[in-house]
Amino acid sequence: MKLTTRGRYAVTAMLDLALYENQGPISLADISGRQEISLSYLEQLFSRLRRSGLVESTRGPGGGYRIAQPLAEVSVANIVRAVNESVDTTQCGGQKNCHNHGRCLTHDLWEGLSEQIENFLSGVSLQDLIDKDQVRDVAQRQAESPLLFRQGQVRQGAN
Repeated sequence: MKLTTRGRYAVTAMLDLALYENQGPISLADISGRQEISLSYLEQLFSRLRRSGLVESTRGPGGGYRIAQPLAEVSVANIVRAVNESVDTTQCGGQKNCHNHGRCLTHDLWEGLSEQIENFLSGVSLQDLIDKDQVRDVAQRQAESPLLFRQGQVRQGAN
């Protein structure tokens, strides 16, 4: 499976943005502090998210990002695809050339798993996630805790 840090961080950042959408444009520094993701890594992710039409930006004082579509219409799969991630679990990337330039014995198994993952992630929207009590509880805890970002302890995005 190829869901890497990039996809995970993109979903986390978009969920953070969704949770605080009623506060106007949200700065990447705020997301960075709450989620402990490096600011420069978020800038890279949001560049891709913006090009995909999932977020829009506002420049200047009070600027930041907003989600560009209704939350119920933004699926986790859309976010993952926007940052060029794949949920393909086949060894051959779906090319059916995994064994001596042909299909391997388990190709259909892994291809079916990939389809299940895609279907699952396509069926989960940002609205579904923010409606969960557990997500709101974690967001509340993050908002109340001291920001590690200010202490220079933000994790660097890796891939």
